[in-house]
Amino acid sequence: MKGKGVIVFALLVGAAWLGYRSLPPYYNPFASLQLSDPPGRITQFKLRRLSAEQCQALLAEANQRHLITSQKVADSAGACPLTNVVRVRDFGDVRLSSSFLASCPLALSSALFVEQQAKPLAQQLMGSPLRQIDHFGSYACRNIYHRENARLSEHATADALDISAFRFANGKSVTVLKGWPRPETQPFLRALLASSCNYYGNGLGPEYNAAHANHFHLGMRGYGLCR
Repeated sequence: MKGKGVIVFALLVGAAWLGYRSLPPYYNPFASLQLSDPPGRITQFKLRRLSAEQCQALLAEANQRHLITSQKVADSAGACPLTNVVRVRDFGDVRLSSSFLASCPLALSSALFVEQQAKPLAQQLMGSPLRQIDHFGSYACRNIYHRENARLSEHATADALDISAFRFANGKSVTVLKGWPRPETQPFLRALLASSCNYYGNGLGPEYNAAHANHFHLGMRGYGLCR
């Protein structure tokens, strides 16, 4: 009986190994991230474990595919030093209210979020292509909520972006502040915020607290707190 047990165990291990080897790369959390990987927790996990070199290579590919326009920024010192940072100028055919500084992971996550979620949801729920994203900025050398004794904010390392509004090809726009309570625009905004968990570590909106009543805070800390 003992010999049979060893054989059964070996067969189970072999089957598990074959199953793991046959997984499509986008379902394999240890396979390299591809820009075409579908949204989900596995993609988010891969984004979080990228080395600086891997992130830079994927961001360069995203630039070539016109998912984003970004330029490398020199590292800086000071109270809030920056490393591996770029200036984001647009997300392809989606303009920005202004350029912003972003860590490589934030820039890459945002490019995928806009391409795979924001653009399709705009067409599906708002009936018009997304043309511009308005924001309050990304980098700010400060503590959380500007509190003197709090830890540094994600903004202090350019690891978060605050989005305030979306503009569409038909000339209409939706702000987080006014659009969240309205039944005709709330589904679009809720869907966006919920889907941000597939890319960012956290996504905070109007129902998180009063400080986020007028914007979505999309940051890299954590593993999927979106509310």
